[in-house]
Amino acid sequence: MTANQKVSGGTGYALERIGIFRDLDAREIERLTQRVNWRNYKAHQQIIGHQDASTDVYFMVSGTVRVILFSSAGKEVAFRDIQAGECFGEFAAIDGAPRSANVIALTDVMIGTVSAETFRSILQEYPAVSMAMLTYLTKMVRSLSERIFEFSTLAVKNRIHSELLRLAREGERDGNTARISPAPTHADIAARISTHREAVTRELNDLTKSGLISRDGRTLIISDLEELERLVHEVAGD
Repeated sequence: MTANQKVSGGTGYALERIGIFRDLDAREIERLTQRVNWRNYKAHQQIIGHQDASTDVYFMVSGTVRVILFSSAGKEVAFRDIQAGECFGEFAAIDGAPRSANVIALTDVMIGTVSAETFRSILQEYPAVSMAMLTYLTKMVRSLSERIFEFSTLAVKNRIHSELLRLAREGERDGNTARISPAPTHADIAARISTHREAVTRELNDLTKSGLISRDGRTLIISDLEELERLVHEVAGD
């Protein structure tokens, strides 16, 4: 792993952009900022390794990282992407167990870090942060539970539809149209839904022929969100 670059003068960085701190006032944000170390990581750099004994917590100020595991055969399983405003590493800080997955930078990122002891102290000192953390973890569990259900009950093509709908809801929307930018690669989608790239390519080609999706440079366009939702809900039995 390439050594990350530590950034000095961290008081200039906007800790208030991190979701769990948004209910704090400017004075509280300033006090917390003094306890944070700031670092830059380059795209493709590993930030956390599976089974590492480290326990720091990371706050994403800019960029995107991915939480992944690799099978013994080298197959990549992607759990989720973490965007600016989110945090990660809190599991090990809470229970002291080894890291449960790898975290890899997808882009250049700016990250604030605190030790496990500092993180637990913050949760005790600031009830609003503690409640926001509980809400964040609950949302994560709901999302992972939904994905486990999909893996157990849906065929590959239906899992692809569900993943596209999930990405569309996170993207830029204009009425019944959504734009996902940058568009995920076929390999990215395959890693997210536990299948192989060729299956994703076949289904995306079919959806393109039907007019449901199209490409505009690095952007994937969902032309009919209602139809995509119908495909997903029809199979899920909602």
